[in-house]
Amino acid sequence: MPGTNLTREEARTRAALLHVESYEIDVDLSSAREGGTFRSSTVVRFTATTPGADSFIDLVAPGVSEIVLNGRALPLESFADSRIPLPGLAAENELKVVADCAYTNTGEGLHRFVDPVDGETYLYTQFEVPDARRVFASFEQPDLKAAFTFTVTAPTGWAVVSNSPTPQPEGEGDTRVWRFSPTGRISTYITALIAGPYVGVFDEYRSGDQVVPLGVYCRPSLREFLDADAIFTVTRQGFDYFQEKFDCPYPFEKYDQLFVPEFNAGAMENAGAVTFRDQYVFRSKVTDAAYEARASTILHELAHMWFGNLVTMEWWNDLWLNESFATYAESVCQAEAAGSQWPDSWTTFANEMKTWAYRQDQLPSTHPIMAEINDLEDVMVNFDGITYAKGASVLKQLVAYVGQEEFFKGVQAYFKAHSWGNTRLSDLLGALEQTSGRDLKAWSKSWLETAGINVLRPRLETDADGVITSFSVLQEAPALPAGAKGEAVLRPHRIAIGAYELKEGQLVRTERIELDVDGAETAVPQLVGKQRPTVLLLNDDDLSYAKVRLDADSLAAVTEHLGAFTTSLPRALCWASAWDMTRDGELATRDYLALALSGLARESDIGVVQSVQRQVKLALDMYADPAWREQGLQRWAAAAEEQLRAAAPGSDHQLAWARALSAVARTEGQLDLLAGLLAGSVELDGLAVDTELRWVLLSRLVATGRADEAAITAELERDSTAAGQERAASCRAARPTAEAKAEAWASVVERDDLTNYVQDAVIGGFGQADQRELLAPYAEKYFAAIKGVYETRSHEISQQIVVGLYPALQVSPSTLETTDAWLASAEPAPALRRMVVESRAAVERALKAQAADHAAGSRALGH
Repeated sequence: MPGTNLTREEARTRAALLHVESYEIDVDLSSAREGGTFRSSTVVRFTATTPGADSFIDLVAPGVSEIVLNGRALPLESFADSRIPLPGLAAENELKVVADCAYTNTGEGLHRFVDPVDGETYLYTQFEVPDARRVFASFEQPDLKAAFTFTVTAPTGWAVVSNSPTPQPEGEGDTRVWRFSPTGRISTYITALIAGPYVGVFDEYRSGDQVVPLGVYCRPSLREFLDADAIFTVTRQGFDYFQEKFDCPYPFEKYDQLFVPEFNAGAMENAGAVTFRDQYVFRSKVTDAAYEARASTILHELAHMWFGNLVTMEWWNDLWLNESFATYAESVCQAEAAGSQWPDSWTTFANEMKTWAYRQDQLPSTHPIMAEINDLEDVMVNFDGITYAKGASVLKQLVAYVGQEEFFKGVQAYFKAHSWGNTRLSDLLGALEQTSGRDLKAWSKSWLETAGINVLRPRLETDADGVITSFSVLQEAPALPAGAKGEAVLRPHRIAIGAYELKEGQLVRTERIELDVDGAETAVPQLVGKQRPTVLLLNDDDLSYAKVRLDADSLAAVTEHLGAFTTSLPRALCWASAWDMTRDGELATRDYLALALSGLARESDIGVVQSVQRQVKLALDMYADPAWREQGLQRWAAAAEEQLRAAAPGSDHQLAWARALSAVARTEGQLDLLAGLLAGSVELDGLAVDTELRWVLLSRLVATGRADEAAITAELERDSTAAGQERAASCRAARPTAEAKAEAWASVVERDDLTNYVQDAVIGGFGQADQRELLAPYAEKYFAAIKGVYETRSHEISQQIVVGLYPALQVSPSTLETTDAWLASAEPAPALRRMVVESRAAVERALKAQAADHAAGSRALGH
């Protein structure tokens, strides 16, 4: 935001001048229950390569009371615009800054939360990307590592956790003092403080002589739901797998995992003190896919202890490598670790991560994996599907290209050479070249320095007997979206081709060919002379990153027999291809619905089921011909009710279909069913109508006018937790009245007192797909408000509003025209422009898909 930016050139200049030795940080949280501000005192010791030079340190705070550089008091008014100038540095320097820093309710800096269950205050820090400076004066860039020593004053009876092991508190009376030992050399953004009356469960990881203390924390109001043993089990599997593959012991003294309230991301890899969103403490029944997602996040953050924390990127242009490596590591660990509950993790990767990447890579904001990060505003909008999912997909392809054993040998050499330091991509690629013997310069240029996605299609001919006479793989490079930088390119791909035969009602793989694909066409002589199988699947095993299309015969077989694949990964790849074709307007929404109705009944992977359910609902809401949409929604709702009633009692599928029906129920009978389940007058064998499902049911009843404010209030009395308050706020915003919409809009846009989670809940309830007419007047209000919102709110809060309230449901050329007029006249900051341009692209895509669905309907009617 204004005044808080830092450019890459400024960071380079400062890194060339300074070497930071240590920070001593004293934070007084004794008045945290009252909120407001807290006292932060920082002493930082550093050297300067050029005595007499000037520099600056970063701080975001309401005020400072002391700035002393090398014994010389600096004027307090020199602190301005998030910086404290440091004139006339010596060769060796000591700086003391005492500031009054502010608690936040936005999930940035030091977040303060009051639990409505016990009235107690809970604090935690979130510093990535540039928010350590909200808690202590710091040189806020990843390559100025240092040792950090925290001293914390906090109320008696609290738990206080940081990167170093928690010491015994000192003192008497209402407050205590925790004096932590110094950390190793780490970056500012992975330091952490978590404080409050959290409760913990403790254990150890042991391997030979190695003992690592383990802790899992949450609020007392969630303690009954904390399945610490399951969390420790996944954590130990990660320790075993990563220490073996990295040939490097865990680098920190302990490993705590803390489930904290109102957390903006899934988790944050603070060294030795990982913070997670506490929705991962499941207070109601969830499907196995939710446990798998939690395990993935646990392993992702654990992998960061080595890749990101022990060895850290020099600047944020290698953020992709940091996140992509951890994303790849979480999946390969789940697939291969002894005792893993989710050995089919690559199915989830294809279903979730790849789909996210493909979507992001087709936006006007697409960019090379190695993005040009010129400043902090660039990086804060770059936590996207390219950085995480495409990067991880490309790393998976790189592993296939160089070999897994050689890949991990290169990683081992990388850790040995750069422990506790900072690196660039070239350092990792150099290590991989040494161990694999592959020249990766051309690979890097093709995959990391270009944007966009390739399409792979089969070309084959058969004779009268069905014998293949020619087979090749065609590669296309579709033009990048308008406004995207760069040009589309063909790339080298390492892929497998799977041949599947229909045998006794099952699609069984009978042959697999692995090969390199390069250029516009690659011949595959291995298939010539063989009988054409039922299905030929390009990119089988999902080795490469590309959109895949099926030949006509294979598509027809898959449409009829998608659920017949004997393993989950080829099913996921076919589902993903069908979804991508729907988004591209190559497959009509009504045909995607038909595929879902026929295929989901036999789909056993619950993660795939839930993903397709979400995609069908999105397709019907956004991509269906408006004249046919209601018919499609009715078909989908009827199917959801049928599957719910047919599902095995107590199964994950039963719960998933209950939620799917709750998202779309529309007939009086369907709404009566939801109301009956909520009231307890209707029961379905095995379906637990617990706290979370009750809110799901009520939300739909409220949105359709079947439940009112009194019902919301009654439910909130049953569940007066923070989560209950968020669900109630969402329900109130979902009410189908002009008054409810005006109230919700004002609470988010015109006021700024909502916490990040409550604001997100209100936005989610506001945008109901069945309420387009009610929402139409807010398109004009949106464009009048968002620049002011962006310029006056924090990044996280403004991003929620700008993206969440964009009039995406108003799918019409006029929405595009209004957006274009605003972009041309408002002179938005680059980050704000990107958010709006991405939102505009969704409407443009929806118009194209709606036209394709309309054309399909016309053809069916013979028009």
